[in-house]
Amino acid sequence: MNLTDILAQAGGIESMAKELGIPPAMAKQGADALLPAILGGFKKQAQSGGGVEGLGGLLGQLGGGGLLDSVLGSQPTPVSQGNDVLGQIFGSKDVSRTVAGQAAEQTGLDSGILKQMLPMLAMMVAGYMAKQGGQPGESGGLGGILGNVLGGAMGGGAAPSAGGLGGLGGLGKMLDMDGDGNPLDDIMGMVNKMRG
Repeated sequence: MNLTDILAQAGGIESMAKELGIPPAMAKQGADALLPAILGGFKKQAQSGGGVEGLGGLLGQLGGGGLLDSVLGSQPTPVSQGNDVLGQIFGSKDVSRTVAGQAAEQTGLDSGILKQMLPMLAMMVAGYMAKQGGQPGESGGLGGILGNVLGGAMGGGAAPSAGGLGGLGGLGKMLDMDGDGNPLDDIMGMVNKMRG
């Protein structure tokens, strides 16, 4: 099961579709295209921002598991919180724009809709990770899960092989869906080229 399916099961994809006035199938397609960059952002954050504990602390500061609940709730999503999450993981609006632009090329969806989806998806992923990591009784909570997941990535910079993540369940696969390292690196490279 990939992360889009997990979020769909939780009701997040449908909730987002309803709020944006688009069909759920379109929301799912957009999520599939946007999630690798969002996960790449969290991975980067863990690599540069105090490791897994730093990421766990950051998720808590940004709203923790409540972020997912905010998207799933019947009230309009407080997207300013999602923009805070994006600011943390992408560092600039240019990166968000590039991510949405790339996803638009991949999917044929309107980049305006994808830009609206980004903060909601970022909230869902942050909230989901916080909930998964905050399970009492798990060894080390989020630190334990993400530590295993990011172990390889934190070391020599090599991406952990998908095989090595098998035993970790969802989060392992989540943070390295395609097994080829970090898609955000390519996007950051593109943004830097545009600036230069």
